[in-house]
Amino acid sequence: MKPIASSELIINSRGAVYHLDLRPEELASTVITVGDPDRVKVVSKHFDKIDIQRQHREFITHTGTLGNKRISVVSTGIGPDNIDIVLNELDALVNIDFDTRMIRPELSQLNIFRLGTSGSLQSDIPVDGLVAGTYGLGLDNLLNFYRHDHSDEEQQLLQSFLTQTQLHSKFSNPYISRAATGLLKHFVDGFHQGITVTCPGFYGPQGRVLRLGLSNPDLVGNLTSFRFGQHRIANFEMETSAIYGLGKLLGHQCLSLNAIVANRVTRQFSKDGHAAVENLVEKALGIISTL
Repeated sequence: MKPIASSELIINSRGAVYHLDLRPEELASTVITVGDPDRVKVVSKHFDKIDIQRQHREFITHTGTLGNKRISVVSTGIGPDNIDIVLNELDALVNIDFDTRMIRPELSQLNIFRLGTSGSLQSDIPVDGLVAGTYGLGLDNLLNFYRHDHSDEEQQLLQSFLTQTQLHSKFSNPYISRAATGLLKHFVDGFHQGITVTCPGFYGPQGRVLRLGLSNPDLVGNLTSFRFGQHRIANFEMETSAIYGLGKLLGHQCLSLNAIVANRVTRQFSKDGHAAVENLVEKALGIISTL
């Protein structure tokens, strides 16, 4: 195997991976991702100690300890394209030797938790509620740039989704990836569970109408009404499927946890989204720090 070329894995002058500006020793094996750079300090303020603080562009990282757990919280910015950068660089930090540019013979596994906001697609999942995503279903096309296979269960779910919604006739090929069951089982009490759909935008791709007409005005209704056995779509946002899909391919354990700030069925928006996020952060950290 040849070393990875400098044009493919960019390492800066301080020996850090390019976009995240992190060196391998600056990353914990438990990683929390947040979309908003300002949300990094909302999470890290709960740490007992912060050892590392790095920032490059929209990517801010704080690494510290909470109890006996070393945790890194990393801002990703919005969208699956940013997740492509973050997941690949997180993996490079633990599984590529930066001196030799060779893949390490023994691979390491990260636990990656997304703490974010999203919109509910079910009337009984209210604003300010919390959702743990059982699957990430991507309408964003990112994973289709990588070689990937679906498990039998994933394939059945996906085929039923395509049949019921007919979205594949107008959009890119949807894909689906399962959450890490070993992590999901800890997030039952106080959390709704269901499929999280990832969209490649906030307005038209999530069925919002301002001045532009939609090619699929029935999108929200189709997502809300989807059923496959006990599975239903709980919410949608802009990162989960990319995290689950890349995490699965790279061998990491991933779970997306979301505070609901809008209910697209009842057309309600949270009166205090900051409080909803703070509730999610406190509840999630209380569990993550014990794993």
